[in-house]
Amino acid sequence: MQSFELTAPTSVDDAVAGAGTYLAGGTTLVDLMKLDVLTPRHVQDINALPLRGIDTADGLRLGALERMSDVARHPGVYPVISRALLQSASQQLRNMASIGGNLMQRSRCSYFRDVTTACNRRDPGSGCPARSGANRMHAVLGTSEACVATHPSDVAVALVALDAQITLASAAATRTVPLRDFYRLPGDTPHVENDLRPGELITEIVVPRLDWAVNSTYVKVRDRQSYEFALCSAAVALDVRDAHVVDARVAVGGVATVPWRLTAVEAALRGAPVTEDAFQDAAALAADGAEPLSANGFKVPLLRRTVVRALCELTQDEPTGSRG
Repeated sequence: MQSFELTAPTSVDDAVAGAGTYLAGGTTLVDLMKLDVLTPRHVQDINALPLRGIDTADGLRLGALERMSDVARHPGVYPVISRALLQSASQQLRNMASIGGNLMQRSRCSYFRDVTTACNRRDPGSGCPARSGANRMHAVLGTSEACVATHPSDVAVALVALDAQITLASAAATRTVPLRDFYRLPGDTPHVENDLRPGELITEIVVPRLDWAVNSTYVKVRDRQSYEFALCSAAVALDVRDAHVVDARVAVGGVATVPWRLTAVEAALRGAPVTEDAFQDAAALAADGAEPLSANGFKVPLLRRTVVRALCELTQDEPTGSRG
């Protein structure tokens, strides 16, 4: 780890007025600083900022410094968000990590985290060895020649499914951005991972009111049940009436370079009967456009099965039928 200056602003205005890298829980930043993947000269500890609070009066509002564990156990938080958080990390990490920091966590690609290898995210123009190398954990959706790394956040998938927005503050202005639009596909510039502008700070996450999102879940498939990143995950919310789907929200993780909203699957579900057959028909659209690599082709059928599993879990008390 290289030397750096540490300051601790006590107001948002002071934080955004000063240059530097923001430190909240530090569960990603400190790791990457130890590896020399990130080498900030100035770090701002923002834990004293008034960016806390969980308000469920009309939808959901989360202060960016709320800890993952506190959000996960709050009774007014939609189940899909709570379950995504509880499956995100160990209890110790959830007690430290902030919601805003979780949304900003960096790639877990082994090439990105190894400064002795090439990586376009870390060193633009150096190449993407994952395309022909060890790529079992990598993305099949939203990839480019320059990058195939998956987005690591679980809760970002749940929030994208629910049309969440984030509030960004800077010395010049405050703006609100849909989380789905905040993340950028790698294209030719994978080092530009999101729409955060220099000096901006995430201050709040807002989820619009969606009463039927109480019927929601998050399914995560991984190599082990303890702390591990997703091979595939699905965030699903369903509005079911008279054994038919009235509306749906579906997003997936572990398979794409950004949290991936499945609008075609949602459209196929609307008006469909609550049967496994109908769920399989809708989930058949989940991997449209997928481009598997040498070692991750299994993610294409896994993606479809994970979506079906999440849908079936949500409707297990409804009448169902299954193909023979």
